[in-house]
Amino acid sequence: MEQHAQYAGFWIRLLAVIIDSIIMLIVFALPASFIYGQVYWEGNEMIYGFWDLLLNYILPVVLTIFFWVKYLGTPGKMLLKLRVVDEKTGDKLSVGKAIGRYFAYIPAAIPLFLGFFWIGWAKRKQGWHDLLAGSVVVRSETKGPFKFEDIEQPNDQSS
Repeated sequence: MEQHAQYAGFWIRLLAVIIDSIIMLIVFALPASFIYGQVYWEGNEMIYGFWDLLLNYILPVVLTIFFWVKYLGTPGKMLLKLRVVDEKTGDKLSVGKAIGRYFAYIPAAIPLFLGFFWIGWAKRKQGWHDLLAGSVVVRSETKGPFKFEDIEQPNDQSS
């Protein structure tokens, strides 16, 4: 069966992040709000205690990496049929690459989020976190494996 896939661009990936953020707000921040009360939203503390640390710092990291490795994307990406894969093999990320990708968000975000905006300019639609981790995000209607030769290349007038 012929499979059509394409590199996922900036706007579709931003939409996936928004979806994931809403899910995380419901799943993690609301329970913390019930535990710590109104001070959780109005206070100045970086971390309010064990449950805040667990719900808003540790679990999001662990679950994001788990979703990338097990399901090739977070719920927002899965909903939009996006997959985070190894840039060389097209297969799922190793745990090490997934951890590297997560922490590569830091240098991608520091200079005014330039590393994320890079997705819009790069030929393979890779942000700095993708480049550092050796990953790429593709959009595909089917769930089966694919080869990179199957990916539709963006129209490049210069070649």
